[in-house]
Amino acid sequence: MKFNHLIQINDPLNPLVDTLTREQLWRGLVMRAEAPKLFMPHLDDCRLDEKNLDSVRRELRYGQLVIRDKVTYLPQIQVLYEVPAQGEIAASRMSMTIEEPQESVLFVRFEYDDGQPEAAAGGEEAFYNEFRRSAYQEADIDTVRVIRELTVRGELH
Repeated sequence: MKFNHLIQINDPLNPLVDTLTREQLWRGLVMRAEAPKLFMPHLDDCRLDEKNLDSVRRELRYGQLVIRDKVTYLPQIQVLYEVPAQGEIAASRMSMTIEEPQESVLFVRFEYDDGQPEAAAGGEEAFYNEFRRSAYQEADIDTVRVIRELTVRGELH
């Protein structure tokens, strides 16, 4: 399943939405990678390995399930998550890319690729893919909400 969507961060036409700087947004996206428990309350543990300016390897624990991945940074532009095939888990990728079509008008494009071909329309797999798309979109909205909360608390300045 391949899926992508945009979330608008700044809207100059809506004064009720707090404006984030590119730097605050970037720090929030990096924090999601390096402190994922702030963004995923159902995550039991996360251990960071091989951390440097360009990437970090992680071990995520959800109960008995352990997932190892690599997160790569393209500073101020993109955070790329890559999960290699492991056990019953297929290889997959997810990226969060900052887009700025106009000065100070920021969006984040979330892109997902589970490495599987698209299911035929109407099949059971298509039904589950639609459910996954909805869950991913809600999780991404929550990511932006948490970044906004961290910014208000002064944790991303």
